[in-house]
Formats: sequence, structure tokens, C-alpha cells
Amino acid sequence: MTPQETIRAIEEEFQLQNSWEDRYEHIIAVGRGLPVFPEVFRTEVFKVKGCQAQVWLHPSFDGKCIHFEADSDATIVKGLLALLMRVYNHRTPAEVLATEPSFIEVIGLHEHLSQNRTNGLFSMLKQVKMYAAAYQAVARMGASA
Repeated sequence: MTPQETIRAIEEEFQLQNSWEDRYEHIIAVGRGLPVFPEVFRTEVFKVKGCQAQVWLHPSFDGKCIHFEADSDATIVKGLLALLMRVYNHRTPAEVLATEPSFIEVIGLHEHLSQNRTNGLFSMLKQVKMYAAAYQAVARMGASA
């Protein structure tokens, strides 16, 4: 599934929710689906700055795709992180950098999250994109060597 197809699927899931209470419950349920985060990565090095909650994001790169492991100590934030992971995990750096998270506006997250959570969501997205830019540079250096 392409990033755009994943975004459309997320948008469709949220259209099925009748109220914002249902949407929050869906976000929490999505967060429960994140794989267990390895304790060894629960360090300051992998902590996302700019989030009120604690958020960890560990990247790895296999030469083609970026793979993320992620976690948060807050249930809503963990759900938001899981939505980002659905869109950006196991993608090439170019895909990550080219994909804008249009679902944030389409499903109304920007209107229904507190300012702190919105800032945290964009801090998580910024970190994902920063890792993608770094891995893209690494891949280019490897290709030119």
C-alpha cells in the first residue's frame, strides 16, 4: 500500500466514527496496536523533543527503507504516533519526505486536539522527516562511493 493509499484508509476509518468521542477511542485503540518498544531505546537519544508527553522514536535503515520503533507514555499521543507510523514506517526516505500528512486536517485532528498535543504531533512528524533526510543523504553518499 502506498503512503497515499494508507492516508486514504485512515481518513475512511475516521469517517466511520460518529463523534469525536468515538474518534478519540479509535486513536487509543490504534495506539494499542504499536509493537512493544525495546527498553534499550527508551533513552534521551531517541526521545522526541517538543512533546509534553514522553515519546521515543528509534529509526533504522536497511539501505532502502526506514524502519521505526515508537512509543509514548500517553495513550492519545501513542495513538497519534501509531497513525504516523502507519503512514511513514517501512518507507524509503524519498517517500517519507514527499508525503504530507493530509489526514491530520481531513479528519479534523488539528481542530480537536489541544495545542500541546498538536505541537507534539508536529514534533513527532518533524523528527520522522529529519531521520528521512539524514538517511536519504546517507543513501546518496553510498551511491556515489
